[in-house]
Formats: sequence, structure tokens, C-alpha cells
Amino acid sequence: MAKLTYLSHSGWLIQNETHQIAIDPFLTGNELAKRKPEEIKAKYIIVTHAHGDHIGDSIPIAKANNGTIITNFEIANYCSAQGANVHPMHIGGAHQFPFGRVKLTPAWHGSSFPDGSYGGTPAGCLVTIDGKTVYHTGDTGLFMDMKLIGEMDTIDVMLVNIGDNFTMGIDDAVKAVEFVQPKLVIPMHYKTFDIIDVDPQEFIEKVKAKGFATHLMKVDETFVF
Repeated sequence: MAKLTYLSHSGWLIQNETHQIAIDPFLTGNELAKRKPEEIKAKYIIVTHAHGDHIGDSIPIAKANNGTIITNFEIANYCSAQGANVHPMHIGGAHQFPFGRVKLTPAWHGSSFPDGSYGGTPAGCLVTIDGKTVYHTGDTGLFMDMKLIGEMDTIDVMLVNIGDNFTMGIDDAVKAVEFVQPKLVIPMHYKTFDIIDVDPQEFIEKVKAKGFATHLMKVDETFVF
């Protein structure tokens, strides 16, 4: 039985009885976050791209837990130089880890470190654990190949960005859900900053009208899937 905990923004914990995986744990400097980096005990940390609100606290969390950062090759090199254990990957590649499978998917966005240096190609990710697959879209605009992701993998939970301006807005995110055809939809990447302050309830209602199951998660809420 796997559990999903919302850390806020695009940050998540996925865990079962044996493993804990963090995705984009942006906690320090995030007014919505309720947990501190030292409270995260993840042995694996997935980073979708290099922007500060996604790489976040990945390096200190990895170092504190002797964990491994799973990310693209460029970010992996950066994190390794900071003393973290890494597993480099790239778009379209998949790997079997002790907890399950990770595959990096495309994401239409940018990727640069806070100092402006190049952070490789941004990604989403498919995480399969206990026979269930979670699709974290990363920061992305809408793209047609999302249909392929849904056709090639059964998506149990889709974590989809809705905040607009930097990524998909609500209507594009609804279309992305139609492309992917997940069993359950959960919105993310909204309200952290004024410029992405959209109403998640609008998204929920529009997705429900299309016939999809959805759940609006509070920060620090845990959901069993």
C-alpha cells in the first residue's frame, strides 16, 4: 500500500512500508510548506528541473539521509559536486530502483540553476511503486505527446500543474488530463506565489465535468492510493 503526501507547490512524498521518495522538495523559503528539510527522511529524491522552487532542499535532504538524487545528467553532476549521491538519467530513460521504476518524461519548460547556469532538459516523471504508477508532470506547458504517456502506461495518479503564467493554466491542464486518462487527478503548482494564484476548485469542477476522479489535497495531507 503506497501513500502520497503533499509537501506544497510541486513537492511530494511517495512512500510504502519500506521506502520514502521525495519529488521536488522545495521547503526552505516556501511560506506554504509545513515541514522542514530535516523532517524529510527520504532515501531517494527526484528532481524534475533545476529551478530553485524544484531542486529546493534536495541536496541537504540527500546528504542528511545518505540518499540518492534521481535527475537529469546535468543536475546530477551539479548535485554530485555538492557532495550528494546521484543517479543520472535523461528524457525517455527508465531505471529500476529498490522501491520501483522511474521514467523521465518530457516537459516543456526551462531549466537553469539559481545562478543562471544551465540545468539540462526539464522533465516530468513516472514513478511506479507497489504496482501503482504516479505521473508527476513537472513544470510543463500542454503538449500532444501526453497522449502517448497515457497510452503506454496506466496512470493511477496524475499530479498536474495548474498555476498558469510559467506552466499550464487550468484549461490546458484539463486538456492534459483528457490526453493522459488517469484514474485520479490531483492539482499542484498553484498559490505559492501571487503570479500563480489560481483557484484549484475551478480545476476540480472542470475535471469532474469531464468524468475524471479528482482530489484536492491540503498541504501535509496524506492520501493512500
